[in-house]
Amino acid sequence: MSELPAPGIIWASLPSPALLIDGTDHVLEVNPAAELFLNISARALKGSAMGERISIDAPMAEILARVRAGRAALFINDVVVGTSERASVLCNLQLAPLGEDPDTVLLLINPRELADRLERASQVKSAARSAVGMAEMLAHEIKNPLAGISGAAQLLSMGLRGEDLELTDLIVAETRRVVKLLEQVEQFGDVRPPELKAVNIHDVLDRARRSAVVGFAAHMSVIEDYDPSLPLALGDADQLTQVFLNLLKNAAEAAKGGRGTIRLRSFYDRSLRLRRADGSGSALPLQVEVIDDGPGIPPAIAAEIFEPFVSGRENGTGLGLALVSKILSQNGGWIGVESQPGRTVFRVSLAVAPKHLENT
Repeated sequence: MSELPAPGIIWASLPSPALLIDGTDHVLEVNPAAELFLNISARALKGSAMGERISIDAPMAEILARVRAGRAALFINDVVVGTSERASVLCNLQLAPLGEDPDTVLLLINPRELADRLERASQVKSAARSAVGMAEMLAHEIKNPLAGISGAAQLLSMGLRGEDLELTDLIVAETRRVVKLLEQVEQFGDVRPPELKAVNIHDVLDRARRSAVVGFAAHMSVIEDYDPSLPLALGDADQLTQVFLNLLKNAAEAAKGGRGTIRLRSFYDRSLRLRRADGSGSALPLQVEVIDDGPGIPPAIAAEIFEPFVSGRENGTGLGLALVSKILSQNGGWIGVESQPGRTVFRVSLAVAPKHLENT
């Protein structure tokens, strides 16, 4: 019979953010998951009073007193938790007295973001299927007549001057704009399956970054913050390049022509597992974040930002992020977003490539 692991190992391995609170409502201990979630080191958190470094939208002094007095666990749902270092997130809290200690309380923080993202997935996929069908219809029924309208306007313009010529030029320009929109819709309707292989995600990011900085992101400062020890990812390299090009373009456009900073960050996080419709699950530990310092996503559309035709920009088509979500779903990955003024983070989560694909 194997021995039980030491308490310290169990504490460090807990996947949920956990804190120990002493009898004076100060942080006694913090596990690695809490450091990552709160984006604050254990050294900075230890000894701080509840509410000093962590913002929790609940009467924590009263809640901790109830746990100590009743010597029983307490569950608090739908509480907003945040810090000065990260955006606020809706969470569920679990509190319980620690063994026989009359004062120390264990606090577990369970972010709702993953559950909310999973709940929205079926809605996004349903909307995507409708958009795919619409793409085929639009491409066939509208694109050809538009070419005729544009051609006719160009012929008419040959014998016109002044204001009449301006009107025909307007017809040509607007038909070209609509054709460009239809081409984006056609791209969204592309249902070719991905060629899943072992992919060096940093090669993909470098490819996307180099394309961006000589084009639409020339006015931006792009910072790389990579973990070079990451294993190979499972995905289609060309499709993943399209994902990060779209995310970089989204971040660059958020600056609205001004200078800004985009940070590309890669790291390993084993806490996310995606459960599929057939009941099977897969780990998505490879994380890439695209972080910008723009004004943030308008709150009114934040929950639907990955759905087709939802856009926070004037004259935006709302297809870029929907296409990103669709591609990642086909590649077995996931995407989420956290946004507040001055900091928007799109996080892409991918699976590790199986060993048998690493040499193909």
